[in-house]
Amino acid sequence: MSDLSKVGRKLAHYTSKAIAEFKMIEKGDRVMVCLSGGKDSFTMLCMLDFLRQKYHYSFEIFAFTLDQAQPGWDDTAMRAWLDNRKIPYEILRRDTYSIVKEKIPEGKTYCSLCSRLRRGNIYSYAEKNGFNKVALGHHRDDLIRTLFMSILYSGQIKSMPPKLLSDNKKHIVIRPLSYCQEADIITFANEQQFPIIPCTLCGSQDNLSRIRVKRLIDALALENPKIPSNILHALSSVNPSQLMDKDLFDFKGLRAEHAELILDNSEFPLAFEADEFEAD
Repeated sequence: MSDLSKVGRKLAHYTSKAIAEFKMIEKGDRVMVCLSGGKDSFTMLCMLDFLRQKYHYSFEIFAFTLDQAQPGWDDTAMRAWLDNRKIPYEILRRDTYSIVKEKIPEGKTYCSLCSRLRRGNIYSYAEKNGFNKVALGHHRDDLIRTLFMSILYSGQIKSMPPKLLSDNKKHIVIRPLSYCQEADIITFANEQQFPIIPCTLCGSQDNLSRIRVKRLIDALALENPKIPSNILHALSSVNPSQLMDKDLFDFKGLRAEHAELILDNSEFPLAFEADEFEAD
């Protein structure tokens, strides 16, 4: 790793660690790397290209960018960057920007519809061109913020898994940066001077719930720097018996091994019905 800076070597280490632990990439894979034009996807592409060369091209990478026809889009520098590194790519233009602006009222969050439209184009292109892996640039901090978002706003304990089956069941989606910190990615992106293309949809909205969650976690990390890594570890250290999901743990069947409790069954019901009592 002598051709990478200190932070670059750190990112490569954690990228390869995630790939190995979740078996994200195997020999002969054709990996479509989703290059949005942001710091995260540029960093992911650099890491995968580095590892591909390190392991003597045992897998293929291809950069795919979706031009959503947002105002001010200019991919000239991105094309030059990709050409200079001899990375095969395609930039596909699909006007999803107009659809999002038309369907979502002013002041409402664009992210949900925008991501659905983008995801549909990504999966369609991957299927059409024979890519069996689709790589996304979400990092450690995206994973932990999504966990908090799900708990606080959806009432669910879930996040972004490092590896999953796509919605159409035809591709494996991977997140090679799952162990990488955003702070390191920012440092690396500044070193590399990536030709960033700003997003004028999600990037134009300042009051998103995700930003509030980010600020919450950042504030907690000022008190205890280990909090973000602890949250990430929690995603891989789940104890169903300490939660309340009846599908994951048999609470009804839980019995003490040796205790004997003698009750007069005539005075107590054998079981309660869920709707027997009204809530206050």
